[in-house]
Amino acid sequence: MTKTRRERLVIGAMFTGLGLTVIATIVPYVDRATTHLLADHIRAGYPTYAPTRIDSAVTTYLVLLSVIGALGVLAWLWTIWAVRAGKRWARPAATVMFVLGASVGLTMLLAKDTSGDTGLPPTLGWVGMAPCLAGLLAVALLWKRQRMV
Repeated sequence: MTKTRRERLVIGAMFTGLGLTVIATIVPYVDRATTHLLADHIRAGYPTYAPTRIDSAVTTYLVLLSVIGALGVLAWLWTIWAVRAGKRWARPAATVMFVLGASVGLTMLLAKDTSGDTGLPPTLGWVGMAPCLAGLLAVALLWKRQRMV
């Protein structure tokens, strides 16, 4: 693939997704220091939990979300490299990464815990879905047919 306008758009969408992934990884830490959405969500689902148990659950979520974020960053960097290098397998690889990322994002957004509520508060779940929008755009641009002139 030559350095076309479309390839620049794909790379731009991928870097946007990378940035959104970094932001989505940082937001839960900002939440812990400020608004406590996650802690309040856990407290609402488990009103009998002691504060130490809630803090432990928040810490567990932070570790899980950090690992997911780190893997997401690596996936973005790898697919950006593949597209820039013009690898023949870049389109299917980017598509697989998008499907995996969207699946993880939807799982984090929609999965119910034992309280019957979602594991994450909706705000944090939707923040985690934001990189998927950039991924969808990048994959759509990668698979768009070139017009014949």
